[in-house]
Amino acid sequence: MKSADEINDTSAPLIEHLAELRSRLIKAVAAFLAAMVLCFTVWNPIFNFLTEPICGALANLQQDCGLVLIKVQEGFFVAIRISVFGGFVLAFPIIGYQLWRFVAPGLYRSEKNAFLPFLVASPAMFLLGASFAYYIVIPLAFDFFLSFQQIGGAIGEEGGAPDLAGITFQGSVEEYLALTTKFIVAFGLCFQLPVLLTLMGKAGLVSAAGLGSVRKYAVVAILLLAAIVTPPDVVTQLILFTAVYGLYEISILLVKRVERKREAELRAQGLWVEDEDEPAADVKPPATTDAKAPAKP
Repeated sequence: MKSADEINDTSAPLIEHLAELRSRLIKAVAAFLAAMVLCFTVWNPIFNFLTEPICGALANLQQDCGLVLIKVQEGFFVAIRISVFGGFVLAFPIIGYQLWRFVAPGLYRSEKNAFLPFLVASPAMFLLGASFAYYIVIPLAFDFFLSFQQIGGAIGEEGGAPDLAGITFQGSVEEYLALTTKFIVAFGLCFQLPVLLTLMGKAGLVSAAGLGSVRKYAVVAILLLAAIVTPPDVVTQLILFTAVYGLYEISILLVKRVERKREAELRAQGLWVEDEDEPAADVKPPATTDAKAPAKP
C-alpha cells in the first residue's frame, strides 16, 4: 500500500480529475497560441533560418537563392505554417510541464524520481534529432536533389550548352517548408526511441534480451520507416536507417543497464530470486555417501 510520505493523500472524484485535466489543457493550448502569435510576428527571420540549407546548396552551384509563390494565398499560409511549427517548439516545455503536473499526483515518490530524468531527456533528444536533420541530413538531401539540374542555352549564348533544354530549380515556398519541417519533426521523433524504450524497460514492459531477439524485425521496421519518412533518396534513407538503428542498439544497452541496477537493488534487499530454469554454472551435485552397492547376483 502507498504510504502518506510516498504519494499525495488526495482521493479526488472523477469530476475533479476532469476539471484538473481541463485546466491543464487550457494552459497548454494558451501557451501554444501565445507562442504561435509570437512566431507569426517574426516569421521572416524564422523563414530565413529554415531556408539556409537550400540557399547553401544553391550557392555551391553558383545559383541565386529564390523560392516562388505558386498561389496568391500561398505566402499567408507559409507564415501560418511557420507560426504553427515555431509555436509548437516554443510551447513544448510548457505542454510537457502541464502533462507532468496532471500525472505526478498519482505517482509514488520513487516513481516521480525515476520519471523526471526521462522528462528532461525527451526534449533534449528531440532537439538533438532536429539539429541532426537540419545541419547534416537536409543539406545532403538538397545537394542530391539539385544535382539533377541541367544548364541549357541557345547557340552562341555563353554559360549554357547549345541545343539543350535547361532544367533549373524553381521551388515552391510551401513545398520546401513542408519537406524541411517533415525532416526536422521526423528525426526529432525518431531520436525519442532510447527514451521510450528505456522508460519501458524501467517499467518492466520490455527487456534487453527481448529487444535483442527481435533485432531482425526491428531492422525491417526501421527500413520501412526510413522509406516512408524520407523522400526517394537512397542516401537520406541510409542516414536515417543508420541513425535509428544505432539508437536501437543504444536502447538495448540502456535497458540492460536498468536491469542490472534493478537486480542489484533487489539483491541488496534480499528479494532477488534466481531463475530455476537456468542451471547454476560451476556447481556440482554433492556426492552421496549412503548409496548402497548394487546387489551381487
